[in-house]
Amino acid sequence: MEGNLFSPLNFTVLGLYLGAMLGIGAFLARRQQTTSDFFLAGRKMPWLVIAMSMYASLTSAVTFLGLPTVAYYQNVSLVVVCIMSPLVAPFLIKLFYPIYQTMRVTTSYEYLEARFGRSARFTASGLFILARLGWLGTVVYAPAMALSVVTGVPITWTILMMGGVATLYTMLGGVTADIWSDTVQFVIMIAGAAWVAITLTRAVPGGFGGILDTARAAGRLDIFEWPWTLDRMSGLTVAACFFFQLMYDYGTDQTTVQRLMATPSLKGISRAIIFNAIVDFCIIAILLFIGIGLFAFYGGGGGTLPAGIDGDRILPYYIIQALPNGVSGLLITAVFAAMMSSMDSGVSSLSTVVVHDFVKPLRRRERSESDDLRLARLLVLLFGALATGVAFYVSRFESLVEAYTSMISLFNGPILALFLLGILTRRNLFPAWLVGTGVSIGASIWFQRVMQPNWTYFFPFSFAVAIVVTVAVGLVFCRHPGGQRPVRPTRRAR
Repeated sequence: MEGNLFSPLNFTVLGLYLGAMLGIGAFLARRQQTTSDFFLAGRKMPWLVIAMSMYASLTSAVTFLGLPTVAYYQNVSLVVVCIMSPLVAPFLIKLFYPIYQTMRVTTSYEYLEARFGRSARFTASGLFILARLGWLGTVVYAPAMALSVVTGVPITWTILMMGGVATLYTMLGGVTADIWSDTVQFVIMIAGAAWVAITLTRAVPGGFGGILDTARAAGRLDIFEWPWTLDRMSGLTVAACFFFQLMYDYGTDQTTVQRLMATPSLKGISRAIIFNAIVDFCIIAILLFIGIGLFAFYGGGGGTLPAGIDGDRILPYYIIQALPNGVSGLLITAVFAAMMSSMDSGVSSLSTVVVHDFVKPLRRRERSESDDLRLARLLVLLFGALATGVAFYVSRFESLVEAYTSMISLFNGPILALFLLGILTRRNLFPAWLVGTGVSIGASIWFQRVMQPNWTYFFPFSFAVAIVVTVAVGLVFCRHPGGQRPVRPTRRAR
């Protein structure tokens, strides 16, 4: 790794960025007077800012580093996500958000209480907390690993630094700081990805066509293989996986719902969802192109990879070795931008869920807004510390994308099943869903460890087991309708 250490100029670029994020949090701290300000920015944020923030929140450093790695070692089947994102958008606009807007929810799990009762809200909220903590561990680890690669600083220290900065500015400024800082981070991520793609096109002999020719010859463009095999990723498995994964991410996950409910109208929500689908189409394609570009660059004699530089370490190594001083620092900063935009939204949404789905419903006497605001900030610190701790566990995985998917699919598949059963049926299937969730989690752990499939099978398997077992148990034991009627949007919300 000799010769690839960060220069003083690169450290200056990174330091200015981190300082700016802390400055945003400190500036907005005094505007957080109520929990509505802290959690929902007063429900008055512009839709375009919300859209950028939402995309930045879900596009973590796991995506920024993981997608090129998948294309480098496997194929570009994930390009199918570019099609799935626009296909899922109408379901989000018609199924989920008219209901949330009618109810004026702070968390998506308020709907589950209205539909199935308080136990459903508590259970789904608890599963969300478990899933998000695992997700946040990968979010913190990814840029910490990148910084360790390019600077030689031990990864223990980089994990602590990344987790600490993101937690601090979120605690100060709440979701308002998250949204505005995410907007800055969105621009940095987009520009960084485009810059890397352009430099690879210039560096590889034959340019764009040369990259495609090398990838085609190595089978990296073969996305519709037949027959299916559990250990291979294909376009069809990606389509099945991400149709439901995106429906969960944008339709029920508190990280996204919290941002979309910060805009005042359903029209603004719809515009933000469509904007995200369009950006998804572009950015996923660029990141996958970067993956095959790196494959062509290092496989075609343009460079050699030293021992220990493989997997998710390849992109940060390329950035620091192949790009000019200062520019490389800016692009490594783009990786940190991807992490911090996800970290801040993650700990903020976890804090929101605890306060609104557990503390407020269970307390026996009212507390002041200042007390709740103080509690929210303490929870941000707690969850930031826990997520940083989980990052040390995530470091054991070989692939960031696999680590991320293996943890969240255990819990997110059953949560999506409960929302869809609530919206699309009239029966009280919550007791049956509890059985289906238990079976799904156990079966998913067995499936991942024993069958060892490609990670694209994790989420659809979890979701399918949960919903099939729930419906089967419900047909036997829940013969009569029960619980609350499905919540329908009012004319105004439509």
